[in-house]
Amino acid sequence: MKLRHAVAVAIFCGLASGAGAAEIAPGDVKIVEGALDTPLTEKAGDPETGRAIFANRKQGNCLACHMVTDLLDTEQFHGEVGPALDGVADVYSVGELRARIVNPKSELPDTIMPSFYRAGGTNRSAEKFAGKTILSAQQVEDVVAYLQTLKE
Repeated sequence: MKLRHAVAVAIFCGLASGAGAAEIAPGDVKIVEGALDTPLTEKAGDPETGRAIFANRKQGNCLACHMVTDLLDTEQFHGEVGPALDGVADVYSVGELRARIVNPKSELPDTIMPSFYRAGGTNRSAEKFAGKTILSAQQVEDVVAYLQTLKE
């Protein structure tokens, strides 16, 4: 028993330090009842990095559709197509937020919001993006961490 425990601790410590950090591949993601409770990476999301991705017009581009009061002082032209996200962490669980970013169409089939962590099976993708995700697994976790800070 002690040897098995020591091996488990060694493996965990190695993964936590970033050595061999695993992530869930887009094709292995399982959204269940509108939630994805398992993080995509073993590294926790960073809210500040997520905030930057959220606001970046060449990465998440979330502001093209959503308004967030937290970003009004630094970012212009917030969208009004999607709902305002102030207080979103009070409405949705972490797993629900992750699922909405990974593949919002799993719960809202008619949404125009793109699936940020889905490779393939999408419409109107440019050939150079075929088989690629919009955001990496870690970027999704960072955005989820940022969204968790948006409480009333």
